Amino acid sequence: MSEQEPSDDIYLDHAATTPCDPRVFNAMRPYFSERFGNPSSIYRLGQEARAAIDTARAQASRVLGCDPAEIIWTSGATEADNLAIKGVLAAAMTRFAHPHLITIGIEHHAVLHAAEHMRLLGAEVTLVPVGPDGIVRVADIIAAVRPETVMVSVMLANNECGAIQPVAEIARAMRNRGVLVHTDAVQATGSLPINVNDLGVDLLVASAHKCYGPKGAGLLYARSGIAMDVVMDGGGQESGRRGGTENVPGIVGCGMAIEQAELLRERYVRHCSEMRDALLSEILTRLPDVELNGPPLGPLRLPNNLNISIPGVQGETIVLAMDLEGVAISAGSACTTGRTEPSHVLLAMGMSDERARSSIRMTVGRGTTRPMVTAVAERLARCVVRVRELGG
Repeated sequence: MSEQEPSDDIYLDHAATTPCDPRVFNAMRPYFSERFGNPSSIYRLGQEARAAIDTARAQASRVLGCDPAEIIWTSGATEADNLAIKGVLAAAMTRFAHPHLITIGIEHHAVLHAAEHMRLLGAEVTLVPVGPDGIVRVADIIAAVRPETVMVSVMLANNECGAIQPVAEIARAMRNRGVLVHTDAVQATGSLPINVNDLGVDLLVASAHKCYGPKGAGLLYARSGIAMDVVMDGGGQESGRRGGTENVPGIVGCGMAIEQAELLRERYVRHCSEMRDALLSEILTRLPDVELNGPPLGPLRLPNNLNISIPGVQGETIVLAMDLEGVAISAGSACTTGRTEPSHVLLAMGMSDERARSSIRMTVGRGTTRPMVTAVAERLARCVVRVRELGG
């Protein structure tokens, strides 16, 4: 290890989760202890918790540009995506025997599996292909629309390849067709504007732990007037749209994290772009046969995302080797850890099985520094050489 190389472990998997911002943690802390009341209670402790939820709702609504009443707190993005997909399609079954959903093959499994669930219940689902860069063509979405199409679900940015989708253009095209647009904005929060009016979307999902907030807290924005069945029955919380006692500390953290992510967004984008670009440059200096997956570095890609394929090695092998070197990276979505099949995202982009299996993802964050970037490139090169030698 050189004198300039960081001695501590290096975390480059911010697309999987992020460390909790100390400001967020401090805002949450009282609601674990002295302000522990149930927000449905009418006495003072309960009303303090209710006020905290209302404050968080106001914080998030300012970033999203919506009415606070249009925000539904959930346990995270998976629940929010399920509520959007299942709730809207189930409600539409009163109008159509087989309501139609359009989505894309690189969506998060929270969307794809929810869509498959509804297909088994009678809905029809069309998966529109994306290009080799991971970006869908608006014309292909339009071509898939039918008279019974109820909703289009296209993520704002992909968690694996970093591709930014033309959601605003899709929403404009769907408006005159009477088709709702849902977007999973989990990876985009803090990197892209998520104002729902500018995007033109009817439903939007965000998650706290992807923008320096706590795990187990997220939200669904649902435009006022949308017909949507309840998925989580219970005590009628969230204006009857999501039952269950609210996770007050998590909600407080979610509102604060989203607010802070927006305040820091321009600086964050500059910093991450600089670190990410330097990382690829340093890697290519040492491993010139590395291939970039997804859009080119620039405006069509998330600023913190780097997904590459390294010929002759397995991505998971490199992840384990880098862990021994003190560097945390991934071989795809953290939500599919433990599976042996290659990334469904990369395969949907037309990659060969071999190239998809040789891919790794590195995502920089607020705390990434230039010395860390150099250290990661050096350690990656050592690991690749060692793995290739062992593999003959």
